[in-house]
Amino acid sequence: MNQAPSPAIRGTSEIRALKLAVAVYLVVFVLKIAVFLVTGVMALFAEAFHTLSDIIISGFLLFAAIWSSKGADKEHLFGHGRAQGVAALVAATLFISFTSFKLYEEAIPRLYTHEAAVYQNLPLALGVIAVSMMISAVPFISFLRIKNRGPLAKAQMRELINDELGLVAALAGTLFIIWGEPLADPVAAIIVATVIAYAAVRLFRENMSMLLGTSPGPEFIKKLETAARSVEGVVGVHKILAEYVGPNAIHAGFHIEVKRGMSIEDGDRIAIEVHKRVTEATGCRYLVIHVDPEGAPRLA
Repeated sequence: MNQAPSPAIRGTSEIRALKLAVAVYLVVFVLKIAVFLVTGVMALFAEAFHTLSDIIISGFLLFAAIWSSKGADKEHLFGHGRAQGVAALVAATLFISFTSFKLYEEAIPRLYTHEAAVYQNLPLALGVIAVSMMISAVPFISFLRIKNRGPLAKAQMRELINDELGLVAALAGTLFIIWGEPLADPVAAIIVATVIAYAAVRLFRENMSMLLGTSPGPEFIKKLETAARSVEGVVGVHKILAEYVGPNAIHAGFHIEVKRGMSIEDGDRIAIEVHKRVTEATGCRYLVIHVDPEGAPRLA
């Protein structure tokens, strides 16, 4: 039977893929800015800003991936997993949203201006967009090769898909310019700005809920309860509480009931077995198990 890679191995693969993404973004950013200066195509300017925001996002994710791999200490008892959420929130609120706003500010007035924009070397713009699409596919393929991808890898893959969508808009805008429809240029820039804004809102919402301690959901709770009840000697499970303390880390606490009159040693043995089975079934890293005698009053 094939086994899933350990978190350490997966983390190393994700860090390597994130480094590749940052390097690719830097190359693509320089290409887009250089060709925008030569051609004057605003969609390329928008795409350059999009790539700059990608550099910031991937940089934050890379920092978070390295930082969040640190174990628990006396000040962070559940490790540093929430560093990923903090990094994503910073990226979404302080940079990406600003970038999107600035692109709207530049593009929308161009929809109403009567001055004809001057474009040059449009085939060069098409070539750079096509090359950027191919280069951006390289880190995406790298992430596809990672089995059981974590939240960081999934977030970066979504961003790479957004990149391709933005490039498609820029490509279409440039083609319409060649075909005598210059209005398509600011329209393409607005589409790119909207892609960035959507990514920012989604990133903010997902990571805000994690930082607030969102529940892993009823499926996780059911799996935990089933695993606990499967241990011989457990006659009841109640008051299950669980929350995310990081993208891959869950802290859970619950009560198990054992028969009255059981010795402390036997109750402890059952709790140890419950801990083992729940960990195997759910992957939960932090468990607190309370052992109660059957029928004992339940605290609110």
